[in-house]
Amino acid sequence: MKYISEFRNPEVARALVERIRRRSRKPARLMEFCGGHTVAIFRHGLRELLPANIEMVSGPGCPVCVTADSELDRAIGVASIPDVITTTFGDMFKVPGSRSSLQDARAAGKDVRMVYSPLDALATARENPSKKVVFLGIGFETTAPGVAASILQASREGLANYSVLCLHKTCPPALRAILESGDVNLQGLICPGHVSAVTGSQAWEPIAKDYWLPCVVAGFEPLDILQSVAMLVHQVEDGISTCEIAYRRGVTKEGNRTARELMDKVFRVADGEWRGMGTIPGSGLAIRDEFSRFDAARIFEISVEESTAHKGCMCGEVLRGVKTPHDCPLFATSCTPETPIGPCMVSSEGTCGAYFRFAGSRT
Repeated sequence: MKYISEFRNPEVARALVERIRRRSRKPARLMEFCGGHTVAIFRHGLRELLPANIEMVSGPGCPVCVTADSELDRAIGVASIPDVITTTFGDMFKVPGSRSSLQDARAAGKDVRMVYSPLDALATARENPSKKVVFLGIGFETTAPGVAASILQASREGLANYSVLCLHKTCPPALRAILESGDVNLQGLICPGHVSAVTGSQAWEPIAKDYWLPCVVAGFEPLDILQSVAMLVHQVEDGISTCEIAYRRGVTKEGNRTARELMDKVFRVADGEWRGMGTIPGSGLAIRDEFSRFDAARIFEISVEESTAHKGCMCGEVLRGVKTPHDCPLFATSCTPETPIGPCMVSSEGTCGAYFRFAGSRT
């Protein structure tokens, strides 16, 4: 299939691996920021192909996983309000909050529905004029423009029963927080392809400059990722630090200006709460005052008990790259995809889920 099979060519893969082995001499710990990259790396066995001096570390680029317990508790609180239909992506259903999940809320009779896009949530609002429809705005710069567009469309239509619980986050501030914490020492970053399609590779240039961290934006096929590793190895070995693009069929330096304009029109920069990292200044998005009538946090009085973390769960440490799932005593024992304790086991982009499916219970 065009644009897939050519990026899974075994001969090209072998040539890239040989290029990496021949060029790589220094120890290098490389972080793949995106959960989609983590899954692709495990699915295609890419870690096993790399020389021993290259270590791959998974980062916090799973939007479901980084959603904090307090945010999940608020979402479940919204679902408990009478005459509210809560709409969300499928990955969110089984993610546990402090005491329950959206799936539990639906089992208890609350109207919680899975949608594939904010446009589906808008359609639900049109079809149920006597109900209040809330969409859970989860995700990074990739999904935020679509949510912004849904708010603008609701405004044009005068759709008064539609609102968004905005839990969106932006990626570069989170990486800065990880680097400044000193908890993990990195020599290179595989930047997220989908996020960068919106932000452009320019979003990562200050990271490369300020922290002397070579950056390469990668696609999601095995050759994309191997190419990005080869490019990072060249930077590490040559003692340079810049941001390059290995995913030119999807990413430019400037990114998608229209998508960013949509975000800027509807959202303002705010502090964001991240699982395992706490509140990171400037890493969140909030709905602007002029669209406050579509802001579920302002429309509804959401009362929840104080949030508590699940004892023993290491999702926060895994997301920061400090621990691996195999370090967690709950992994593959009490915490499995069927009985998840942490969101990293639930999401299709979660690191724990990737380890469970592709790396076995222990290594």
